[in-house]
Amino acid sequence: MNINGIIAEELKVKLWQVEAAVKLIDEGNTIPFIARYRKPVTGELNDEQLRDLDERLKYLRNLEEKKNTVIASIEEQGKMTPELLKKIEKAMTIVEVDDIYRPYRPKRKTRATEAKAKGLEPLAMIFMAQISSKTPQKEAQAFVNKEKGVETVDDAIQGAKDIIAESVSDNAEFRDAIRNTVMKHGEIVSVAKNPEEKTPYENYYDYVEGVNKIPGHRILAINRGEKEKVLNVKVEMPDENIIKALNKAVITKQSDFTQVIKDAVEDGYKRLIKPAIEREVRNSLTEKAEDGAIDVFGENLKQLLMQPPIIGKNVLGWDPAFRTGCKLAVVDTTGKVLYTTVIFPTAPQNKVEESKKAVLDIIKKYNVSLISLGNGTASRESEAIIVDIIKECPTKVEYVIVNEAGASVYSASKLATEEFPNFDVGQRSATSMARRLQDPLAELVKIEPKAIGVGQYQHDMNQKKLEETLGNVVEDCVNSVGVDLNTASAPLLEYISGINKTLAKNIVEYREENGQFNSRKELLKVSKLGPKAFEQCAGFMRIRDGIEPLDYTSVHPESYAAAKKLLKKYGYTTSDIISGQVKISKDVKDYNSVAEEIGTDKITLKDMILEMERPARDPRDEMPKPILKSDVLDFDDLKEGMELKGTVRNVIDFGAFVDIGVHQDGLVHISEMSDKYIKHPLDVVSVGDVVNVRVLSVDKERKRIQLSMKF
Repeated sequence: MNINGIIAEELKVKLWQVEAAVKLIDEGNTIPFIARYRKPVTGELNDEQLRDLDERLKYLRNLEEKKNTVIASIEEQGKMTPELLKKIEKAMTIVEVDDIYRPYRPKRKTRATEAKAKGLEPLAMIFMAQISSKTPQKEAQAFVNKEKGVETVDDAIQGAKDIIAESVSDNAEFRDAIRNTVMKHGEIVSVAKNPEEKTPYENYYDYVEGVNKIPGHRILAINRGEKEKVLNVKVEMPDENIIKALNKAVITKQSDFTQVIKDAVEDGYKRLIKPAIEREVRNSLTEKAEDGAIDVFGENLKQLLMQPPIIGKNVLGWDPAFRTGCKLAVVDTTGKVLYTTVIFPTAPQNKVEESKKAVLDIIKKYNVSLISLGNGTASRESEAIIVDIIKECPTKVEYVIVNEAGASVYSASKLATEEFPNFDVGQRSATSMARRLQDPLAELVKIEPKAIGVGQYQHDMNQKKLEETLGNVVEDCVNSVGVDLNTASAPLLEYISGINKTLAKNIVEYREENGQFNSRKELLKVSKLGPKAFEQCAGFMRIRDGIEPLDYTSVHPESYAAAKKLLKKYGYTTSDIISGQVKISKDVKDYNSVAEEIGTDKITLKDMILEMERPARDPRDEMPKPILKSDVLDFDDLKEGMELKGTVRNVIDFGAFVDIGVHQDGLVHISEMSDKYIKHPLDVVSVGDVVNVRVLSVDKERKRIQLSMKF
């Protein structure tokens, strides 16, 4: 199998690009490293293309391995034929290979294997030949053998039928045709086990939709309803048409054996093929739905992680609660915790005035200009108090409501305990509230990605696939931004290309023992960090005040010699990088000749110039900024037709949830996103986007807000 050729065709890229990428992957290079520093080698394949390439490479190599195992097994049985070998070699999926291998796979005890053990296979072959002039009963008479357990003629005929049924079931072409028929014409049917019971699955109590039309989010909802024993679910198949087609393929002419064969075909379909195809179809639909949901989850996570940091402000993190009080934590501009406390402005204590005074004192003492309020329990009540505090405060203070998903997971984690051994979970949570506003990426990497809560049905998915995809998203985000080697935490460092948990811990320990890193080269002194890991990680590590100004850029150390030649050619020094004085792009007339002169290539040269003109540029700066607020909107203030500005909190298959500042997010259904037809909400919005919306309806009883982006 020409794996590289198949991938090139699927990804619509050149064969040499795939060959180069596969070679780099096999040599142990990471996707972020290849995407950023091996562009000339791969013809500028981006990280998304490389991830797809890597996934297909693994699948096709597994397929190749499976084919080899199947071929070896059939050859060992002495049943391999040139035609069979060709079929196996042509197969493009593992399902196809399994279908072909089915007749040759060692079987557990079945009705057919028992019949064969009783010597009834020749009788089955006589029936299938359909040429005997005798009746089935007369042919079967010769196979009655009480010693072998064939007591009567009927026993012999039934045994032959069982063998025919299994041979029909094992036919790869039949299975493939039936599978395709069901995918085109089958229906998913769900009914309630108890129609009187009120559940979230009432839409599916008596539901039918075509297999080829049902969207992924409905499949996942139905699956969950079935899992929770609320729904009975099945795949309705065009049984009559399928059996008719099978009979046509098996019965070559009308004879005394026709009815026997028809009985066997129907039994083979209903008892053996149909249940297996139903499982396969449902698995296929679920897998497709999961893949779609995981992609949406990944896109949402990326947008959340890439929200721009709010720098240069002392932030008060506010973790709201009722009985146990609101936990507060003040962090300075670097994220260092300056102070923590607990106030009780909410029920049952209701110490509002005392709490307001305490917060005003904190704002004054620590020069707080921003409050980061978690959106959990008592958030609404806390928000009203914060607005009162802002009105009374002589200095300008604003607030932002942040999604606190995953904060409790982080607060109780081993990592949080190590980071803040003297804090309780409330203090840690309040600190996280503040820090995730200052630098979302640096703080959110401490939380298991699926606990961040920007998806749908995440607990119902293939957890390994979900974790792998989300891990890749975090890795791509962290590497696209880069990290400050002297301040990055171990959880942030372990997502850097070439760095694992052990190396991340070793880097932090080295920093604690030896003080700040002065150069990237110093990384080679870190325990277990060898030349390969250094090559993979160095370009993504930044050193702000080191001895080599290029260490503050994403220029890789392997290109330093070329970078210095370039600077010298246009009259600059490396110190001009930090001061922002480098302006080379306007002077380069011929990139190819300049690249040749300094000993690099055109692509690397362009990246190098861009980076030296804007050292340590942060791609997050181009993302929408959070909405800073100083007043509150109440649920009762909402009216139909009201136009508001909001922040997209979550994107799902059928719409997006938008925070409009009333504690309860409103839903913009996909049909209300654009006047044009759109396939998916992600075509229009992403998590973190600031959008203009219009209130369509407000259901106070059910706390539901319907919004529109159409004006």
